[in-house]
Amino acid sequence: MKSFFAALPLVFLVLGGCASGHQDNRLTVSTVGGQRHEFRIEVARTRDEQARGLMFRESMDADQGMIFPYSPPQNVSFWMKDTPLSLDILFIRPDGTIAQIAANTTPMSLMPISSGEPVIAVLEINAGQSAKRGIAEGDKVDWKDENAAQ
Repeated sequence: MKSFFAALPLVFLVLGGCASGHQDNRLTVSTVGGQRHEFRIEVARTRDEQARGLMFRESMDADQGMIFPYSPPQNVSFWMKDTPLSLDILFIRPDGTIAQIAANTTPMSLMPISSGEPVIAVLEINAGQSAKRGIAEGDKVDWKDENAAQ
């Protein structure tokens, strides 16, 4: 099984038409200090899944999140409209490193939160989890799409 970042074009060809946004996958963030943090993630692949994201979600376990993959890499903006949870939003570069973290976002806000550079994915986790786990800009994200053809 190839890493998400190496196999992304194949993943979109194979799964482009699948509505699999709420299937559980695993994602690992490796910190510069050598710690590894695993998250159970939902995948928002389609435009509809990405538009909805975590809207209306009342709670989420500390090890849960949602990833929004993009191909090709692009500048993206997120907002918290209709999202009652505060989140940490991690913008992921094509090389798998975290470009920036928008920590402790304001629930229900219409203020855009921009990636600031082209990214290949965005990861949303519960607010404060980045700081609690020592996750920072420059750390590496590794995601193997468990739903991709092997």
